[in-house]
Amino acid sequence: LYRNLTPAEIAGQYMVAAWIAGDYPQKENQVRKVSNIVFMGQGEPLYNFRNVSAAIELLTDPKGIGLAPWRITISTSGVAPLIPRIASELRVGLAVSLHSADNDLRSEIMPINKTYPLPMLMQSCAEFVKLASPKNRRITFEYVMLDGVNDSDLDAKRLARLIKGLPAHVNLIPFNPWPGSAYKSSSPERVEEFCRTVESLGIYASVRQPRGDDILAACGQLKSDYDNNSAEPHATA
Repeated sequence: LYRNLTPAEIAGQYMVAAWIAGDYPQKENQVRKVSNIVFMGQGEPLYNFRNVSAAIELLTDPKGIGLAPWRITISTSGVAPLIPRIASELRVGLAVSLHSADNDLRSEIMPINKTYPLPMLMQSCAEFVKLASPKNRRITFEYVMLDGVNDSDLDAKRLARLIKGLPAHVNLIPFNPWPGSAYKSSSPERVEEFCRTVESLGIYASVRQPRGDDILAACGQLKSDYDNNSAEPHATA
């Protein structure tokens, strides 16, 4: 972490995309081309809660940008104590980077699980559902598929059992490797079989199609490539 983004920098990313897409300046009765926002891929949003909250106020203010809160989603690695506040204060959607339904394995894949273990995380998700509006209640559980690590039929059954009872969608993500990474992606056939198993147990699931992995620009690859090629020290703020 070098520093947190400011509210203006966060909202500014939307403004740049909206301008490129022709959404800005906004014309009367114009349908937005950039209509949804996900806080993802730039560090943990809940560790920057104050600035993220201020940015969401800018993005949803009817006298400003005017996006509907249900068109915004915060993706978290699992900062359990702050998850209910996503519903009660920010009034936006929730996505959770889960990656395993086994507590010990998740601690290995996601070190944050040692601080906020699965039982605590799932309790916070249940509280989110109780507090969220009907349009925001469904939680997206993101699950990166790692060959021979978390992609067995047993893993799929554990996942379905863990989130059963919650309004949920599982987003299966083929792992995007980088030079020197310790993991490999599950095969496309294994990913599809895993998806079918989860859906057969009553959980809606889909597979995200990777984009940019051929140039190391897919999810999880940009920072690793930057770190591997950067020789200069960086200041923190």
